[in-house]
Amino acid sequence: MTNLQVRKMRFAFADYDVPFLWNEENPAFSSMANAVSFLAIGFEKMIVNMIREITPRITDPEVLEEANAFMYQEGQHSTAHRQHVKGLIKSYPELQETLDDVIGAFDKLTAETSPEYRLAYTADLEATFTPVFKLMLDNDAALFRPGDDRVASLFIWHFVEEVEHRSSALIIFDAVVGSDLYRMRQAPSVFKHVLDVIAIACEGFNKHVPLQERKIDTMSMFASHRRKQNLRRRLPFLQYQDHGPMPRAFDVLPLGEQLVALVGIIRSQMPKHNPDHEKLPALADVWFRRFDEGYDVSHWYTAETVGGRNN
Repeated sequence: MTNLQVRKMRFAFADYDVPFLWNEENPAFSSMANAVSFLAIGFEKMIVNMIREITPRITDPEVLEEANAFMYQEGQHSTAHRQHVKGLIKSYPELQETLDDVIGAFDKLTAETSPEYRLAYTADLEATFTPVFKLMLDNDAALFRPGDDRVASLFIWHFVEEVEHRSSALIIFDAVVGSDLYRMRQAPSVFKHVLDVIAIACEGFNKHVPLQERKIDTMSMFASHRRKQNLRRRLPFLQYQDHGPMPRAFDVLPLGEQLVALVGIIRSQMPKHNPDHEKLPALADVWFRRFDEGYDVSHWYTAETVGGRNN
């Protein structure tokens, strides 16, 4: 029987304007998180459609229960990220074009690939989330606390639930496909597609959000872009357009912790990987306990202040 819980969350994005630069202390992380919101809408739509497509092939009732709970959690994530992105589009209407392009990239993937490939895509990507999100949640004081509490609370909720269902995609993949070799062979194309979609979002940010409001070149999360921009700047015969400074989102985080996350990402793609053995972020346990106690997790930091509670 699955332990997953479907939690319907709302983050009051319609109450007042949603800033693009929601963490003013870290514009690069603000941009990266915004790109994740755009990605999540398309990716989680793909997951929901894929689970519905492969459900008749799942014969184990426990796996079927896991698949349904996984699908419903992802559906809630997509709904919440749509509200975040809707708030951004209200301020920058041309970002609707960017959202359409991101969703279109996943719709194309759904139309042109097999359910086995999309299961491998989901299992490969979801397997990376625990080490990556542990890095972020372990450093919430730098990445989330200084920002807009609605956006911060959205991502904290999403990331702890990704940790909660960290094994779901692999459980479903193993039940339907059951080939580590197949999953590993698809990994290069999977991560290329993910990066291509994030680039669609970031290019849209550069195009549609004024530099004075985003503060950085939002493509700076890509090392290849930083190298190209530096080369173009030095060589006058190359076409160069300055989109702003190029900091990295995790520059403020300890290098050792970043390397641990990188090792975790690599390990997640290995045969017989079991996410249940991963080290988990302490914040996840705090979040689940507070949710069960009735704490307003949709205002993770401001409700804490009002209630006089501490992390």
